[in-house]
Amino acid sequence: MQNNDVIRSLRYTFDFGDDQMIKIFSLADLEVTRAEVSDWLKRDDDPEAKPISDFKLAVFLNGLINYKRGKKEGPQPVPESRLTNNQIIRKIKIALQLQTEDIIEILALAGRNMSKHEISAFFRKPDQHQYRLCRDQVLRNFLQGLQKKLRAA
Repeated sequence: MQNNDVIRSLRYTFDFGDDQMIKIFSLADLEVTRAEVSDWLKRDDDPEAKPISDFKLAVFLNGLINYKRGKKEGPQPVPESRLTNNQIIRKIKIALQLQTEDIIEILALAGRNMSKHEISAFFRKPDQHQYRLCRDQVLRNFLQGLQKKLRAA
């Protein structure tokens, strides 16, 4: 799944304006301009659309954690230079303080049924033999279910 799709989905889900988006980046110690944010949020077929890097999406997700849970004292986590779908779901899980049951419920809202064991495999270390790669469709279903859950509330 493209990073721009993820950030657009999260913006819509939480109904963030440009100022809030800029604030979330700054909560993770990265200053971005309104023009950059605007370019990342444009539709893929727009000639002015620009891709957001894994690093900047990681910064945004770290900022989302700080925005939702409060910024903790001390040094901030170092944003990843390469992001996987597993890391994206993990960061959203942390930001929203979701439990495995919550993730199962969110996926079910998008029509995807998964067991507790399948979900927990996404959060294991990659070198652990029960680790499972989160495919694009699962991430897409998770973001759709999150929209249904939070926008309906």
